[in-house]
Amino acid sequence: MASELSPEPHFRDSYRTLRLAQKSSVAAPLYSKLVNRPLGRVFAAVAHVLGLTPNAVTGISALFTFAGIVTLALVGPSWLTGIAVALLLILGYALDSADGQLARLRGGGSLDGEWLDHVVDSAKISSIHMAVLIAAYRSGLAPDWFLLVPIAFAIGQNVNFFGMIMTDLVLREHHARTAPGQPYQAERFGARAATLVTVLRAPLDYGFLCLAFVFLGIPWLFAAIYSVMALSMVVYTLLASRRWFRLVGAAGRQPSSE
Repeated sequence: MASELSPEPHFRDSYRTLRLAQKSSVAAPLYSKLVNRPLGRVFAAVAHVLGLTPNAVTGISALFTFAGIVTLALVGPSWLTGIAVALLLILGYALDSADGQLARLRGGGSLDGEWLDHVVDSAKISSIHMAVLIAAYRSGLAPDWFLLVPIAFAIGQNVNFFGMIMTDLVLREHHARTAPGQPYQAERFGARAATLVTVLRAPLDYGFLCLAFVFLGIPWLFAAIYSVMALSMVVYTLLASRRWFRLVGAAGRQPSSE
């Protein structure tokens, strides 16, 4: 009796499955919603056909991202440099979306995959601003005061990233103690509030930061765009941290089911 072989995955079927299994895009960053997730879906379907694992896709994403960061730090600012950096970062970001989508396509992610994804993201959001700092210092990209901007941006984005993850971790742990066996439901915005949040968070969108490097050929314009994004990140992080602290505090005052 001939053994039945499982059919090999096809791009069209993988892509269709991913379209039907997308996580909620409510309040998602605009670039992520319109560009990054759809592009990542294509890469995830291709990776599925090729038999790649989510961790392998994370590694490929890191290669593109850090190639862009190294180029930014070592090559003088110009239109060509800016376009190269933007393309490398955009591809790295799309592949960063693809690893999670591929994990869902394969039946779910793994703890080591989630750890790897967060560690790479942490290295990325620190390194990219240090690369801007190096480029500005080496080339005179902007006035001396501008050297403080990437430092502030790096601090704000790192605190934002860690605060978001830590808040979710604490609330999940609290939910497991107070409502064991019940699915955890993260706080969500209503439709109108979500649209407003999406618009207001546009200056914080990592995808738009990737696109901003296209303007390296006009140093003053890039410096202006980057400075606005840095200020937005710092202000948003301060406001969000206050909200996260209140959420965690409120959860801690709830009685445990134990």
